[in-house]
Amino acid sequence: MAAFSIAVASNQAAQARNSNDVTLAIELYPPFSYRLPDGSLDGFEIQLGNLLCERAGLHCTWSDQSWDALIPGLMMRKYDAILSSMSVTPERAQQVLFSHPYYNTAHIWVVARNSTLDPTNMAQMKGKVIGVQRGTTRDDYVTRFYGSTATIRRYVAEQDISNDMRSGRLDAALVDMLTSRDTFRLQDADSLYRQAAAPISKPLDVFGPGIAMAFRPRDKALAERFNAAIDEVYRDGSIRPIMDKYIGMDILVHGDDVQDAK
Repeated sequence: MAAFSIAVASNQAAQARNSNDVTLAIELYPPFSYRLPDGSLDGFEIQLGNLLCERAGLHCTWSDQSWDALIPGLMMRKYDAILSSMSVTPERAQQVLFSHPYYNTAHIWVVARNSTLDPTNMAQMKGKVIGVQRGTTRDDYVTRFYGSTATIRRYVAEQDISNDMRSGRLDAALVDMLTSRDTFRLQDADSLYRQAAAPISKPLDVFGPGIAMAFRPRDKALAERFNAAIDEVYRDGSIRPIMDKYIGMDILVHGDDVQDAK
């Protein structure tokens, strides 16, 4: 088994592709990735990435990036792959090579607790202000379906959306169903917000079939090593304890066999 490290990498050029040293890029995004008080990284994708690297026989380090910088940094060879809750979409597939999906999730509308707004009612949304994280599939969704009806404000991070909702600058926000639990504390009785309408995961041409790793298109051999590792942790069930610990709900792709998601 290869030596393994979870040290955070600096933004230096990635190692040549004939090396087993691999740098993975991530945006800090609880509960998928976050820093502990001692500065080390933890979270669902951190521990899953560590396991995948171990199964693939790779020595991996992590590079903490902003969301907007992830794909540009990959193309500039600052790191070798992205493992950061990136949805598979046709537009992104023109730039990067995706792995097999390793989880899937839905998206939800959030409004103030005392709001009666129904974001699925276009008549109610006319002239309203929607918050969304820039460059996400949620951004694509609200742009396509609400761009001519509402004002859309785009943010770097979900926490920024929460801040503006608290100050009354937003009427609604479309956010990730999982991360919103921490950002908006929807599960808490004293939360300032509530979920409005059912979770959204379609259309597939916007949200894609799931979340996957991203590689430079020419790095097919590296992608295949991770594909084999993803298939393996699905088959033997070793992804489940990580999912249960950090997520607390089933986010696997079509049950126990990742082959269904190909």
